[in-house]
Amino acid sequence: MQHIQTHISQHATSRGGGRIASDRYRESQQLCEDFTGLEEDTNRYGLLLLVKRVGKLAGFTPRMIHLLDYYMAFTTELDWEQGSRPIVFQSLSRTALDLGVTERQIQKLEKQIFEIGAITWNDSGNHKRYGQRDSATGRLLYAYGVDLTPLAYLKEELEDQLHQKQLYNEAWQATKRQISSYRRQIRSLILEWQLEEGADPHRIRTFEQNYQQIAFQLRTHIELQELRSLLERHESLHEALMDAMGVGGNRNKEPAQLSSVAKTTPKHSCTSEPEFVHYKYTTLLNKNTGSLSDSGFQKSVAKPTEPDDLISVTGLQHISLKQVLQAASDRFLGYLPLTNRPMEWNDVVEAAYRLRFELHISQQSWGEACGVLGRVGASLCVLITDQGSQRAENRVTQPAAYFRGMVNKARSGELRLHNSVFGLTNQQQPPKCTSQLSPSTLSIS
Repeated sequence: MQHIQTHISQHATSRGGGRIASDRYRESQQLCEDFTGLEEDTNRYGLLLLVKRVGKLAGFTPRMIHLLDYYMAFTTELDWEQGSRPIVFQSLSRTALDLGVTERQIQKLEKQIFEIGAITWNDSGNHKRYGQRDSATGRLLYAYGVDLTPLAYLKEELEDQLHQKQLYNEAWQATKRQISSYRRQIRSLILEWQLEEGADPHRIRTFEQNYQQIAFQLRTHIELQELRSLLERHESLHEALMDAMGVGGNRNKEPAQLSSVAKTTPKHSCTSEPEFVHYKYTTLLNKNTGSLSDSGFQKSVAKPTEPDDLISVTGLQHISLKQVLQAASDRFLGYLPLTNRPMEWNDVVEAAYRLRFELHISQQSWGEACGVLGRVGASLCVLITDQGSQRAENRVTQPAAYFRGMVNKARSGELRLHNSVFGLTNQQQPPKCTSQLSPSTLSIS
Protein backbone atom coordinates (compact mmCIF):
# COMPACT_ATOMS: atom_id res chain seq x y z
CA MET A 1 0.00 0.00 0.00
CA GLN A 2 2.81 2.34 0.88
CA HIS A 3 4.56 1.48 -2.43
CA ILE A 4 1.40 2.39 -4.39
CA GLN A 5 1.08 5.72 -2.58
CA THR A 6 4.74 6.56 -3.29
CA HIS A 7 4.30 5.67 -6.96
CA ILE A 8 1.22 7.88 -7.22
CA SER A 9 2.89 10.81 -5.46
CA GLN A 10 5.86 10.72 -7.85
CA HIS A 11 3.55 10.99 -10.85
CA ALA A 12 1.52 13.70 -9.19
CA THR A 13 4.63 15.80 -8.73
CA SER A 14 5.34 15.79 -12.47
CA ARG A 15 1.80 17.06 -13.19
CA GLY A 16 0.94 15.13 -16.33
CA GLY A 17 4.27 13.44 -17.05
CA GLY A 18 5.95 16.48 -18.61
CA ARG A 19 9.68 17.03 -18.22
CA ILE A 20 10.70 19.46 -15.48
CA ALA A 21 12.06 22.64 -17.08
CA SER A 22 15.49 24.10 -16.24
CA ASP A 23 17.96 26.61 -17.65
CA ARG A 24 20.14 23.79 -18.96
CA TYR A 25 17.18 22.17 -20.71
CA ARG A 26 16.08 25.46 -22.30
CA GLU A 27 19.65 26.13 -23.44
CA SER A 28 19.86 22.70 -25.09
CA GLN A 29 16.56 23.34 -26.86
CA GLN A 30 17.90 26.63 -28.25
CA LEU A 31 21.05 24.89 -29.52
CA CYS A 32 18.87 22.42 -31.39
CA GLU A 33 16.82 25.23 -32.94
CA ASP A 34 20.01 26.97 -34.15
CA PHE A 35 21.58 23.78 -35.57
CA THR A 36 22.87 24.32 -39.14
CA GLY A 37 24.31 20.86 -39.75
CA LEU A 38 27.71 19.29 -39.22
CA GLU A 39 30.84 20.82 -40.69
CA GLU A 40 31.98 19.44 -44.05
CA ASP A 41 34.95 17.59 -42.55
CA THR A 42 32.83 15.98 -39.80
CA ASN A 43 30.44 13.05 -39.76
CA ARG A 44 28.30 11.58 -37.00
CA TYR A 45 30.56 8.59 -36.39
CA GLY A 46 33.55 10.91 -36.22
CA LEU A 47 31.83 12.58 -33.28
CA LEU A 48 31.16 9.21 -31.69
CA LEU A 49 34.80 8.22 -32.17
CA LEU A 50 35.87 11.42 -30.38
CA VAL A 51 33.62 10.49 -27.47
CA LYS A 52 35.10 6.99 -27.31
CA ARG A 53 38.69 8.23 -27.43
CA VAL A 54 38.23 10.92 -24.80
CA GLY A 55 36.05 8.68 -22.61
CA LYS A 56 36.23 9.29 -18.87
CA LEU A 57 38.23 12.50 -19.29
CA ALA A 58 35.03 14.12 -20.62
CA GLY A 59 32.79 12.27 -18.16
CA PHE A 60 31.62 9.46 -20.46
CA THR A 61 31.44 6.05 -18.81
CA PRO A 62 31.49 2.86 -20.94
CA ARG A 63 27.74 2.36 -20.42
CA MET A 64 27.01 5.93 -21.53
CA ILE A 65 29.13 5.44 -24.65
CA HIS A 66 27.33 2.16 -25.35
CA LEU A 67 23.96 3.91 -25.26
CA LEU A 68 25.20 6.75 -27.49
CA ASP A 69 26.55 4.20 -29.96
CA TYR A 70 23.19 2.43 -29.95
CA TYR A 71 21.26 5.66 -30.58
CA MET A 72 23.68 6.83 -33.29
CA ALA A 73 22.75 3.80 -35.45
CA PHE A 74 19.16 5.08 -35.65
CA THR A 75 20.24 8.33 -37.31
CA THR A 76 21.29 8.96 -40.92
CA GLU A 77 23.52 11.53 -42.59
CA LEU A 78 20.38 13.42 -43.63
CA ASP A 79 19.46 13.92 -39.98
CA TRP A 80 22.73 15.80 -39.37
CA GLU A 81 22.24 18.26 -42.25
CA GLN A 82 20.88 21.78 -42.05
CA GLY A 83 17.11 21.87 -41.66
CA SER A 84 16.96 18.53 -39.88
CA ARG A 85 17.74 17.10 -36.43
CA PRO A 86 19.07 13.67 -35.35
CA ILE A 87 16.15 12.57 -33.17
CA VAL A 88 15.89 8.94 -32.08
CA PHE A 89 12.24 7.97 -31.58
CA GLN A 90 12.89 4.37 -30.54
CA SER A 91 10.63 3.58 -27.57
CA LEU A 92 12.15 3.46 -24.12
CA SER A 93 10.96 -0.10 -23.52
CA ARG A 94 12.43 -1.38 -26.81
CA THR A 95 15.76 0.26 -26.01
CA ALA A 96 15.78 -1.35 -22.58
CA LEU A 97 14.96 -4.78 -24.06
CA ASP A 98 17.70 -4.48 -26.71
CA LEU A 99 20.35 -3.52 -24.17
CA GLY A 100 19.18 -5.98 -21.53
CA VAL A 101 18.52 -3.40 -18.80
CA THR A 102 15.48 -1.72 -17.26
CA GLU A 103 13.74 1.43 -18.49
CA ARG A 104 14.85 3.19 -15.33
CA GLN A 105 18.50 2.43 -16.09
CA ILE A 106 18.10 3.88 -19.59
CA GLN A 107 16.56 7.03 -18.11
CA LYS A 108 19.47 7.38 -15.66
CA LEU A 109 22.02 6.99 -18.46
CA GLU A 110 20.21 9.54 -20.62
CA LYS A 111 20.19 12.01 -17.73
CA GLN A 112 23.93 11.56 -17.22
CA ILE A 113 24.61 12.13 -20.92
CA PHE A 114 22.33 15.18 -20.84
CA GLU A 115 24.28 16.62 -17.88
CA ILE A 116 27.48 16.38 -19.94
CA GLY A 117 25.73 18.28 -22.73
CA ALA A 118 25.67 15.56 -25.39
CA ILE A 119 21.88 15.04 -25.78
CA THR A 120 18.51 16.58 -25.03
CA TRP A 121 14.90 15.56 -25.61
CA ASN A 122 12.24 16.60 -28.09
CA ASP A 123 9.18 15.59 -26.09
CA SER A 124 5.69 14.93 -27.33
CA GLY A 125 2.61 16.06 -25.44
CA ASN A 126 2.14 12.70 -23.74
CA HIS A 127 5.88 12.08 -23.33
CA LYS A 128 5.80 9.18 -25.80
CA ARG A 129 8.55 8.54 -28.35
CA TYR A 130 7.43 8.16 -31.95
CA GLY A 131 8.12 9.55 -35.42
CA GLN A 132 7.95 8.97 -39.17
CA ARG A 133 10.32 9.24 -42.12
CA ASP A 134 9.52 10.16 -45.70
CA SER A 135 9.58 6.92 -47.65
CA ALA A 136 10.96 8.69 -50.73
CA THR A 137 13.71 10.91 -49.25
CA GLY A 138 14.36 9.23 -45.91
CA ARG A 139 14.09 12.54 -44.06
CA LEU A 140 12.25 12.81 -40.76
CA LEU A 141 8.74 14.19 -41.18
CA TYR A 142 8.30 14.43 -37.42
CA ALA A 143 9.98 12.80 -34.43
CA TYR A 144 9.75 12.86 -30.65
CA GLY A 145 12.45 11.29 -28.52
CA VAL A 146 16.17 11.66 -27.78
CA ASP A 147 17.80 14.53 -29.68
CA LEU A 148 21.53 14.03 -30.38
CA THR A 149 22.04 17.54 -31.81
CA PRO A 150 23.96 18.91 -28.74
CA LEU A 151 26.71 16.36 -29.41
CA ALA A 152 27.70 18.35 -32.52
CA TYR A 153 28.46 21.40 -30.36
CA LEU A 154 30.91 19.38 -28.23
CA LYS A 155 33.30 18.69 -31.13
CA GLU A 156 35.82 21.45 -30.39
CA GLU A 157 35.80 20.75 -26.65
CA LEU A 158 36.27 17.02 -27.23
CA GLU A 159 39.18 17.66 -29.60
CA ASP A 160 40.90 19.84 -26.99
CA GLN A 161 40.37 17.18 -24.33
CA LEU A 162 41.70 14.50 -26.68
CA HIS A 163 44.81 16.59 -27.30
CA GLN A 164 45.37 16.94 -23.54
CA LYS A 165 44.86 13.21 -23.11
CA GLN A 166 47.40 12.45 -25.86
CA LEU A 167 49.98 14.75 -24.26
CA TYR A 168 49.41 13.05 -20.92
CA ASN A 169 49.72 9.58 -22.49
CA GLU A 170 52.93 10.54 -24.31
CA ALA A 171 54.44 11.89 -21.09
CA TRP A 172 53.35 8.75 -19.25
CA GLN A 173 54.90 6.46 -21.85
CA ALA A 174 58.12 8.50 -21.98
CA THR A 175 58.46 8.31 -18.19
CA LYS A 176 57.81 4.58 -18.27
CA ARG A 177 60.55 4.13 -20.89
CA GLN A 178 63.00 6.04 -18.72
CA ILE A 179 62.16 3.86 -15.73
CA SER A 180 62.63 0.73 -17.84
CA SER A 181 66.05 1.97 -18.95
CA TYR A 182 67.13 2.56 -15.37
CA ARG A 183 65.87 -0.86 -14.35
CA ARG A 184 67.97 -2.58 -17.01
CA GLN A 185 70.98 -0.55 -15.95
CA ILE A 186 70.48 -1.30 -12.24
CA ARG A 187 70.04 -5.04 -12.82
CA SER A 188 73.16 -5.10 -14.98
CA LEU A 189 75.22 -3.26 -12.37
CA ILE A 190 74.08 -5.55 -9.55
CA LEU A 191 74.96 -8.63 -11.60
CA GLU A 192 78.35 -7.15 -12.44
CA TRP A 193 78.98 -6.44 -8.74
CA GLN A 194 78.05 -10.00 -7.76
CA LEU A 195 80.69 -11.37 -10.14
CA GLU A 196 83.47 -9.21 -8.70
CA GLU A 197 85.93 -10.92 -6.37
CA GLY A 198 85.78 -9.71 -2.79
CA ALA A 199 82.44 -7.97 -3.24
CA ASP A 200 80.48 -7.43 -0.02
CA PRO A 201 77.39 -9.68 -0.27
CA HIS A 202 75.59 -7.77 2.48
CA ARG A 203 75.82 -4.47 0.59
CA ILE A 204 74.75 -6.15 -2.64
CA ARG A 205 71.77 -7.70 -0.89
CA THR A 206 70.80 -4.28 0.51
CA PHE A 207 70.75 -2.77 -2.98
CA GLU A 208 68.78 -5.74 -4.29
CA GLN A 209 66.16 -5.23 -1.58
CA ASN A 210 65.95 -1.51 -2.34
CA TYR A 211 65.49 -2.30 -6.02
CA GLN A 212 62.76 -4.86 -5.34
CA GLN A 213 60.76 -2.21 -3.48
CA ILE A 214 60.46 -0.10 -6.65
CA ALA A 215 60.53 -2.87 -9.26
CA PHE A 216 56.77 -3.49 -9.27
CA GLN A 217 54.92 -3.75 -12.58
CA LEU A 218 53.98 -0.44 -14.17
CA ARG A 219 50.24 -0.35 -14.85
CA THR A 220 48.16 2.40 -16.41
CA HIS A 221 46.26 3.08 -13.18
CA ILE A 222 49.42 4.73 -11.82
CA GLU A 223 49.13 8.51 -12.19
CA LEU A 224 51.82 10.44 -14.08
CA GLN A 225 52.91 12.36 -10.97
CA GLU A 226 53.39 9.10 -9.08
CA LEU A 227 55.27 7.64 -12.03
CA ARG A 228 57.63 10.63 -12.14
CA SER A 229 58.26 10.24 -8.43
CA LEU A 230 59.10 6.59 -9.09
CA LEU A 231 61.52 7.67 -11.81
CA GLU A 232 63.35 9.90 -9.31
CA ARG A 233 63.70 6.93 -6.94
CA HIS A 234 65.23 4.88 -9.77
CA GLU A 235 67.63 7.71 -10.61
CA SER A 236 68.73 7.98 -6.97
CA LEU A 237 69.21 4.22 -6.63
CA HIS A 238 71.17 4.06 -9.89
CA GLU A 239 73.48 6.88 -8.81
CA ALA A 240 73.97 5.38 -5.33
CA LEU A 241 74.76 1.99 -6.85
CA MET A 242 77.36 3.46 -9.19
CA ASP A 243 78.98 5.34 -6.32
CA ALA A 244 79.04 2.19 -4.17
CA MET A 245 80.66 0.20 -6.98
CA GLY A 246 83.09 3.01 -7.80
CA VAL A 247 82.17 3.04 -11.47
CA GLY A 248 81.67 6.08 -13.66
CA GLY A 249 84.37 8.00 -11.84
CA ASN A 250 85.54 9.59 -15.07
CA ARG A 251 82.28 11.49 -15.36
CA ASN A 252 83.81 14.52 -13.66
CA LYS A 253 86.93 14.48 -15.78
CA GLU A 254 87.47 16.67 -18.83
CA PRO A 255 86.72 14.62 -21.93
CA ALA A 256 89.51 14.05 -24.40
CA GLN A 257 89.66 16.37 -27.39
CA LEU A 258 88.21 14.90 -30.56
CA SER A 259 90.63 16.55 -32.96
CA SER A 260 92.75 13.42 -33.05
CA VAL A 261 89.82 11.43 -34.42
CA ALA A 262 88.42 14.08 -36.72
CA LYS A 263 89.08 11.90 -39.74
CA THR A 264 87.98 8.56 -38.36
CA THR A 265 84.60 7.03 -38.90
CA PRO A 266 82.41 7.30 -35.78
CA LYS A 267 80.43 4.36 -34.46
CA HIS A 268 77.41 3.38 -36.60
CA SER A 269 78.55 5.51 -39.54
CA CYS A 270 77.18 4.92 -43.01
CA THR A 271 79.49 3.60 -45.72
CA SER A 272 78.46 6.47 -47.91
CA GLU A 273 80.09 8.72 -45.27
CA PRO A 274 83.46 6.99 -44.72
CA GLU A 275 85.38 10.01 -43.44
CA PHE A 276 84.52 13.30 -41.74
CA VAL A 277 86.11 16.74 -41.85
CA HIS A 278 84.64 17.78 -38.51
CA TYR A 279 83.02 15.68 -35.82
CA LYS A 280 80.07 18.06 -35.51
CA TYR A 281 78.76 18.17 -39.01
CA THR A 282 80.19 15.02 -40.53
CA THR A 283 80.83 16.43 -44.01
CA LEU A 284 81.64 13.95 -46.78
CA LEU A 285 85.30 13.83 -47.78
CA ASN A 286 84.56 11.60 -50.74
CA LYS A 287 81.45 10.46 -52.59
CA ASN A 288 82.11 6.76 -52.94
CA THR A 289 79.19 4.58 -51.92
CA GLY A 290 79.35 1.07 -50.53
CA SER A 291 77.24 -1.60 -48.95
CA LEU A 292 74.89 -0.89 -46.08
CA SER A 293 76.70 -1.01 -42.75
CA ASP A 294 74.12 0.38 -40.35
CA SER A 295 70.39 0.13 -39.88
CA GLY A 296 70.22 3.93 -39.59
CA PHE A 297 70.79 4.54 -43.31
CA GLN A 298 69.39 3.46 -46.63
CA LYS A 299 71.45 1.60 -49.23
CA SER A 300 72.14 4.71 -51.26
CA VAL A 301 72.15 8.35 -50.25
CA ALA A 302 71.65 11.35 -52.50
CA LYS A 303 74.95 13.17 -53.12
CA PRO A 304 74.46 16.90 -52.60
CA THR A 305 76.62 19.38 -54.38
CA GLU A 306 79.13 21.26 -52.27
CA PRO A 307 78.16 19.65 -48.93
CA ASP A 308 80.68 21.78 -47.01
CA ASP A 309 78.90 24.98 -48.04
CA LEU A 310 75.43 23.58 -47.41
CA ILE A 311 76.30 22.49 -43.87
CA SER A 312 78.14 25.67 -42.94
CA VAL A 313 75.17 27.76 -44.10
CA THR A 314 72.93 25.96 -41.59
CA GLY A 315 75.12 27.20 -38.72
CA LEU A 316 75.71 23.67 -37.48
CA GLN A 317 79.29 24.50 -36.55
CA HIS A 318 78.02 27.01 -33.97
CA ILE A 319 75.93 24.47 -32.02
CA SER A 320 77.41 22.73 -29.00
CA LEU A 321 76.36 19.40 -27.55
CA LYS A 322 75.28 21.14 -24.35
CA GLN A 323 72.87 23.35 -26.32
CA VAL A 324 71.45 20.33 -28.11
CA LEU A 325 70.71 18.55 -24.84
CA GLN A 326 69.09 21.67 -23.41
CA ALA A 327 66.93 22.13 -26.52
CA ALA A 328 65.73 18.50 -26.60
CA SER A 329 62.32 17.47 -25.33
CA ASP A 330 61.77 14.95 -22.54
CA ARG A 331 60.73 12.43 -25.18
CA PHE A 332 64.02 12.92 -27.08
CA LEU A 333 66.06 12.66 -23.86
CA GLY A 334 64.23 9.43 -23.06
CA TYR A 335 65.85 7.81 -26.10
CA LEU A 336 69.40 8.74 -25.07
CA PRO A 337 71.36 5.72 -23.84
CA LEU A 338 72.26 5.45 -20.17
CA THR A 339 76.05 5.17 -20.14
CA ASN A 340 78.90 5.48 -17.67
CA ARG A 341 80.77 7.91 -19.91
CA PRO A 342 80.32 11.48 -21.08
CA MET A 343 77.56 12.01 -23.66
CA GLU A 344 78.72 11.97 -27.28
CA TRP A 345 77.31 13.14 -30.60
CA ASN A 346 76.83 9.51 -31.59
CA ASP A 347 74.37 9.20 -28.70
CA VAL A 348 72.34 12.11 -30.09
CA VAL A 349 72.33 10.48 -33.53
CA GLU A 350 71.22 7.17 -32.04
CA ALA A 351 68.39 8.83 -30.10
CA ALA A 352 67.20 10.72 -33.19
CA TYR A 353 67.23 7.59 -35.31
CA ARG A 354 65.14 5.69 -32.76
CA LEU A 355 62.72 8.61 -32.30
CA ARG A 356 62.10 9.00 -36.04
CA PHE A 357 59.89 5.89 -36.01
CA GLU A 358 57.55 7.58 -33.54
CA LEU A 359 57.42 10.67 -35.79
CA HIS A 360 56.72 8.47 -38.87
CA ILE A 361 59.86 9.73 -40.67
CA SER A 362 60.70 7.20 -43.36
CA GLN A 363 64.05 5.51 -43.91
CA GLN A 364 64.32 7.28 -47.26
CA SER A 365 63.81 10.74 -45.71
CA TRP A 366 66.36 9.96 -43.00
CA GLY A 367 68.89 8.79 -45.59
CA GLU A 368 68.40 11.91 -47.71
CA ALA A 369 68.84 14.12 -44.66
CA CYS A 370 72.11 12.35 -43.80
CA GLY A 371 73.32 12.87 -47.37
CA VAL A 372 72.55 16.60 -47.28
CA LEU A 373 73.33 17.52 -43.67
CA GLY A 374 75.33 14.63 -42.28
CA ARG A 375 74.25 12.42 -39.37
CA VAL A 376 74.32 15.18 -36.75
CA GLY A 377 72.49 17.65 -38.98
CA ALA A 378 69.78 15.08 -39.70
CA SER A 379 69.52 14.37 -35.96
CA LEU A 380 68.97 18.05 -35.18
CA CYS A 381 66.19 18.14 -37.78
CA VAL A 382 64.53 15.27 -35.92
CA LEU A 383 64.96 17.11 -32.61
CA ILE A 384 63.37 20.30 -34.00
CA THR A 385 60.54 18.32 -35.62
CA ASP A 386 59.90 16.54 -32.32
CA GLN A 387 59.62 19.85 -30.46
CA GLY A 388 57.32 21.24 -33.15
CA SER A 389 54.97 18.28 -32.80
CA GLN A 390 54.58 18.96 -29.05
CA ARG A 391 54.17 22.72 -28.86
CA ALA A 392 50.82 24.16 -27.78
CA GLU A 393 50.46 26.72 -30.59
CA ASN A 394 50.97 26.09 -34.32
CA ARG A 395 51.66 22.43 -33.56
CA VAL A 396 53.23 20.37 -36.35
CA THR A 397 50.52 17.87 -37.30
CA GLN A 398 52.55 16.08 -40.01
CA PRO A 399 56.06 15.58 -38.63
CA ALA A 400 57.30 13.58 -41.64
CA ALA A 401 56.35 16.36 -44.06
CA TYR A 402 57.86 18.98 -41.75
CA PHE A 403 61.12 17.01 -41.57
CA ARG A 404 61.29 16.67 -45.37
CA GLY A 405 60.62 20.40 -45.71
CA MET A 406 63.66 21.13 -43.54
CA VAL A 407 65.81 18.92 -45.75
CA ASN A 408 64.53 20.71 -48.86
CA LYS A 409 65.34 24.07 -47.28
CA ALA A 410 68.85 22.79 -46.52
CA ARG A 411 69.33 21.87 -50.19
CA SER A 412 68.44 25.41 -51.23
CA GLY A 413 70.66 26.94 -48.55
CA GLU A 414 67.74 28.41 -46.56
CA LEU A 415 67.93 26.25 -43.40
CA ARG A 416 69.32 27.84 -40.21
CA LEU A 417 69.63 25.09 -37.64
CA HIS A 418 71.51 27.21 -35.11
CA ASN A 419 68.68 29.75 -34.90
CA SER A 420 66.15 26.99 -34.21
CA VAL A 421 68.32 25.30 -31.57
CA PHE A 422 69.16 28.59 -29.85
CA GLY A 423 65.46 29.47 -29.75
CA LEU A 424 64.57 26.11 -28.22
CA THR A 425 67.41 26.41 -25.71
CA ASN A 426 65.94 29.66 -24.40
CA GLN A 427 62.56 27.96 -23.91
CA GLN A 428 63.75 24.71 -22.28
CA GLN A 429 64.78 23.99 -18.71
CA PRO A 430 68.07 22.20 -18.00
CA PRO A 431 67.88 18.40 -18.43
CA LYS A 432 66.40 16.56 -15.47
CA CYS A 433 68.59 13.42 -15.55
CA THR A 434 71.60 15.02 -13.91
CA SER A 435 73.27 11.67 -13.34
CA GLN A 436 73.20 11.06 -17.06
CA LEU A 437 73.91 14.59 -18.31
CA SER A 438 76.66 15.66 -15.93
CA PRO A 439 78.55 18.97 -16.25
CA SER A 440 81.51 17.14 -17.75
CA THR A 441 79.21 15.58 -20.31
CA LEU A 442 77.95 19.00 -21.36
CA SER A 443 81.40 20.54 -21.63
CA ILE A 444 82.25 19.01 -24.98
CA SER A 445 83.54 21.76 -27.23
